[in-house]
Amino acid sequence: MVSKKPKVVIIGAGMAGLTAANKLYTTAGCKDLLDLCVVEGGNRIGGRINTSEFGGDRIEMGATWIHGIAGSPVYKIAQDINSLQSEQPWECMDGLLETEAITVAEDGYVLDSSFVEPISNLFNELMNISQKKLVTQNEIPKLSNVMSIGSFLRKGLDAYWDSDVDGVEGLDKQRKRSLEQGIFAMFESIQRTYTSANDLEMLDFNAEKEYCMFPGEEITIAKGYLSVIESLASVLPPGLIQLGRKVTKIEWQPDESLEIENGNNKPPVKLHFADGSIMYADHVIVTVSLGVLKQGIREDSGMFNPPLSSFKTEAITRLGFGVVNKVFLKLTPIPDGIKFPYLQMVFHNESEQNPKIPWWMRRTANLCPIYGNSNVLISWFVGKEALEVETLGDEEIIDGFSKTISSLLINSHSDDAESMFKVEKVLKSQWGNDPLFLGSYSYVAIDSSGDDLDALAEPLPKMTSIHSNISPPPLQILFAGEATHRTHYSTTHG
Repeated sequence: MVSKKPKVVIIGAGMAGLTAANKLYTTAGCKDLLDLCVVEGGNRIGGRINTSEFGGDRIEMGATWIHGIAGSPVYKIAQDINSLQSEQPWECMDGLLETEAITVAEDGYVLDSSFVEPISNLFNELMNISQKKLVTQNEIPKLSNVMSIGSFLRKGLDAYWDSDVDGVEGLDKQRKRSLEQGIFAMFESIQRTYTSANDLEMLDFNAEKEYCMFPGEEITIAKGYLSVIESLASVLPPGLIQLGRKVTKIEWQPDESLEIENGNNKPPVKLHFADGSIMYADHVIVTVSLGVLKQGIREDSGMFNPPLSSFKTEAITRLGFGVVNKVFLKLTPIPDGIKFPYLQMVFHNESEQNPKIPWWMRRTANLCPIYGNSNVLISWFVGKEALEVETLGDEEIIDGFSKTISSLLINSHSDDAESMFKVEKVLKSQWGNDPLFLGSYSYVAIDSSGDDLDALAEPLPKMTSIHSNISPPPLQILFAGEATHRTHYSTTHG
């Protein structure tokens, strides 16, 4: 008698789901021992990886960077499949370009590097201290009673001001401090894009030191991040990945009372789909985003029946999950010899603000070509600004950017900057309101910790005691994805 293969269903065809499928299918003997299936709610594979094209250039609507190449599994795949070189231009092909950046205040005042660098160095030193990469004799500021990254950074800026007695020629002390605050806020906005937090006051200070980066340079993938996904999926047989199969409910049996229908034992997990169909599974690997899990544990959701264990729901509730969106702008042809600069944007406090610049632009740090000679610009938005951009029409976005460009470049270009750098087309990501994601990536919020990431990773049913003589129950629901990794959360390699 041939025993029935255990049914393993993976929910989600993003990096985590396809890595799991690839591993299970290619591990010696597994494909003969398991009945494997990947169900994806959308009409494409890739999840929060979505390579596209705009203005003739390759761009990334979602995940963009390989964060450190030494030891990165993503880098190894990209290298193995020869995706790191391309004849077609791609986003950030020549790096971040910060070495060519100009820092400009919203009134067109260009800030000299000698004025910006002390604040840049201060910010980097404070972040290194928070990540335990650097501990100074003075530990500026004192680390006691610091709850969030945001409060730590602001204490550091206050300490810097207390020790700074030098003025700058042509600037009174109040004006100097106002500009320094704007520069510091610009670096805070850049940090927000790394974390997805709407405000750095939301980031837990003690958890920051656990976050790890791979050594080496950070690079983008010449042939697109999607090439890595396609490589993972290429070994799977046709039909194993099912698109347009959105799971609406996962019924599981924590007490191991197997459902009996027509006298036959059914596998313990029952999946319900949006089209009304069902599927039974022995084991389910859930790789949906933390945003979807947050919605799924609400009382009105019913995504899990019975509800997940309290240790799991509490971890999901405490962890942070934010929104990061990118806006791409295609410029009309620019006169020969003129390039759009790499802009670092410094915005003033409320009393000095230019009313023409919309509020949703004011915590955006950079506006620059996606590579040196491109006519496509990119800007990053986080939190409430990212959600606002999702609601705006193309004309509103073009108008907001055009007025910002005009204000910033009023002194550095003799002609009218708004007419010289005219935006003709817009493309934006919309991760916040996409029901399959409801955001971009996770962070460890205040009152959360790495323990919550570990709790999210733990499979169910949970074994109650390691000293029990009773065999542990077969695992029904397993969890994977960036929000389940204690030290590499928020990344594709995580």
